[in-house]
Amino acid sequence: MTRILFGILATCISLSALAQSNRIDIVRHDAPELARFGEYDIGVRTLELVDLNRADVLNTVEGSETAYYDRSLIVEVWYPALLTDGQQPGGVYVTATRNTAITATLHGHAVRDAGAMKSLGALPLVIISHGYPGNRYLMSHLGENLASKGYVVAAIDHRDATYRDQQASASALYNQPLDQLFVIDAMNLLSHETNSFLSGMVDAEHAGVVGYSLGGLALLNNLGGGFSEALLANDAAPPNKLAYRHATANPEYRRNLDRRIKAGVAIAPWGMAEGVWEADDLSAIQIPTFYMAGSVDGTSGYEDGTRAIFENAINSDRYLLTFANAGHNAIAPIPLPIEFHNSEDQSGAFHYTDAVWDSVRSANIMDHFATAFFDYHLKGATESLEYLNLLPNAQDGVYSVADGQPTDAHTYWKGFPQYTGRGLMLEHLQPAK
Repeated sequence: MTRILFGILATCISLSALAQSNRIDIVRHDAPELARFGEYDIGVRTLELVDLNRADVLNTVEGSETAYYDRSLIVEVWYPALLTDGQQPGGVYVTATRNTAITATLHGHAVRDAGAMKSLGALPLVIISHGYPGNRYLMSHLGENLASKGYVVAAIDHRDATYRDQQASASALYNQPLDQLFVIDAMNLLSHETNSFLSGMVDAEHAGVVGYSLGGLALLNNLGGGFSEALLANDAAPPNKLAYRHATANPEYRRNLDRRIKAGVAIAPWGMAEGVWEADDLSAIQIPTFYMAGSVDGTSGYEDGTRAIFENAINSDRYLLTFANAGHNAIAPIPLPIEFHNSEDQSGAFHYTDAVWDSVRSANIMDHFATAFFDYHLKGATESLEYLNLLPNAQDGVYSVADGQPTDAHTYWKGFPQYTGRGLMLEHLQPAK
């Protein structure tokens, strides 16, 4: 018994030490199979992209002429890398946090400005879109993880919605859907430039988007969930009916949807409980979507939030992964940076923590399912369906393994070690049409 307890204690201390050093690349010993990093080394670069002549929500006065500006976005790009002799995996990210008085230094697998592995050819593109507020490093664990498996990943700092520059939500409502589309365009252009570090490496025709909270709202809008009449009439809506561009009532909206987006992962998407959509608005979504949510999400809502979206997007193939007793911040964010522990000011710490779920564990589960979902829909890996078509309640499964191989009686969630599916439910609904 003493040895067993010592082993458990040593494992906990080891994981705690890793978390305390701000590692974004921790894969727990009990993580599901596809949470493990892939075969490729990872490079990372920071880009500034500028979308010319965007409507300027913040500087437009209702009833007056709409103002325009050139909207600059900072984007973090991860990709499979070809390291040179002497280069070792690993690097740092210096980032603002939810508490703007605290700056964090994160550590991961990626090598800053490493050369890209162009021999792989064009790879599927994944866009990562944070909430309100957030930044491009909030889901950096997923960016690195997917890049190691043969994806090019671009995470956006959504201007006016980051920790340092947060403005009225009207800007985010209008701009975040457009930011996602613009970055797909920009990454496609980089792939077609002969001298680009990503020349020939981006298959923008097979793009996926991951959106958390308000980033999830933007994702669903780009999948076909047009904004409701109620949102257009809301006092908090963008001026001059600018949101009509994203609305169901606009006949041009659905005709202009970007067909390059082949799959979406929406994590606790915000807006359903606030009237952003009605059921009919969501019924037009036809793109496969994987939803993740906590059952006690007090920000986006669960029954009247993510679950309602899942149930009303009736014409799409969709999954809903529910984390029992988890709140809004349980799934997507990196672990709480150590700099919070060393500060007397703990405001903002809630952004990275949950009362029930360990952030490393939930991030591992998120990375596992995102890998399976994108591998199937963006790479055509049919074997990945074995990780998706599961018993709804993980605890109902029978764990039966002999000599390291599942027996005929084994019905436990594929890729999950024994007991580790507790607290998880995965539902699957097929299109009505």
